[in-house]
Amino acid sequence: MRIAVLGAGAWGTALAASAADRHEVMLWARDPTQARAMQALGRNERYLPEVVLPTTLRLTADLGEALGWGASGVLVIATPMAGLREMLGRVPATAPVFWLCKGFEAETGELGHEIARMLRPRAPAGVLSGPSFALEVARRQPTALVAASTDEALSSLAVQAFHSDVLRIYTSVDPIGVEVGGAVKNVMAIATGIADGLSLGQNARAALITRGLAEMTRLGLALGGRTETMMGLAGLGDLVLTATGDLSRNRRVGLMLASGQALADILHRLGHVAEGVYSAPTVLRRARGLAVDMPITEGVVAVLQGRLTPAQALQLLMSREARAEAD
Repeated sequence: MRIAVLGAGAWGTALAASAADRHEVMLWARDPTQARAMQALGRNERYLPEVVLPTTLRLTADLGEALGWGASGVLVIATPMAGLREMLGRVPATAPVFWLCKGFEAETGELGHEIARMLRPRAPAGVLSGPSFALEVARRQPTALVAASTDEALSSLAVQAFHSDVLRIYTSVDPIGVEVGGAVKNVMAIATGIADGLSLGQNARAALITRGLAEMTRLGLALGGRTETMMGLAGLGDLVLTATGDLSRNRRVGLMLASGQALADILHRLGHVAEGVYSAPTVLRRARGLAVDMPITEGVVAVLQGRLTPAQALQLLMSREARAEAD
C-alpha cells in the first residue's frame, strides 16, 4: 500500500517510519532544507533526533508529489491543528485521508471532522488518535491507537495501513468523541502539570485526572460523542498518558507555569507546539456555548491568559460548593 504522510514533525515522522517497515511510504516536509537534511542524515534532527529513519522511507518537499503518491492509498495529515484546513483543501477530492492533529481550530472553534464535512462532504475522512508519544512509536514500543470515521471501510483501511506487531489499531465510528478526547486531554495535562509543579501530591493528581475526565465526557456528549469513547483509548487513555508522562509537552507547560515562568518564555523553550495552550480557550468557548460546566478548563485558561496565578486558580477550584459526583 502507498501511504503519504503530510508533515514531518515528531508524530508524522514516527508514524511514517513505523509504516515504512511494511508499506511504500512517503513523508512530506514543508521546509525543503529540512527534507534535504533528513535525507542526508537519516534522521529528523529538528523533531526526532533520537531515531534513525528506515532507508525505505521516501522524503520529499514537493507537496504535489506526496499527494499523488498517497492518493491511491492513504493520505495522513500530520500538521498542527492550525494547518488542517489548508491541507484538507489541497487533498484530492476522493482520496482517503486521516489526520493526526488534536484540538479545536482556534479561529472557528471547529473540530477536524467539522472542517472536513464542510470542505469534503462526500469524501472518506477520519481521525487517528490515542495515547501515543512519537518517540515511543518511532522506537517500535507497543502502542494502541483508534482510527475513527463514520465510514467503517475507511477505518478498516487504517488498520491495513498501520496495524503491526507493535502498533495496534482499533476502529471507531465516533470521530466526535475521539476528537473531543484528543483536544481536552491537552488542557487537563496542563492542569495536572500545574498541580505537580506546586507539589500538591498524588491525591491531587488523581482528583484532577478524574474530574478532568468528567469535563471531557460532558463536552463530548454535548457535541454528540459517546460515553464509551471517553472511557477508551482516545479519552481516558490519552488523558492519563498526557497528564502523567514525562514526554508530554502540555504537562511540561503546566510544570513551568507553576514555577512562575512566563508563557512566552515557556513556548520558546519548548520549541514544539503544545496544542493545549492554543485549544484551551476554544474548548472553553465551545463549552460555554453548550452550557457545559468545565471549571478546570476555566482555571487553565485564566492562568494561560495571566488573569490568575496557578495558586489562585487552585484556590478557586477548591472553594467550589460541594456537589454530587455524578451529573
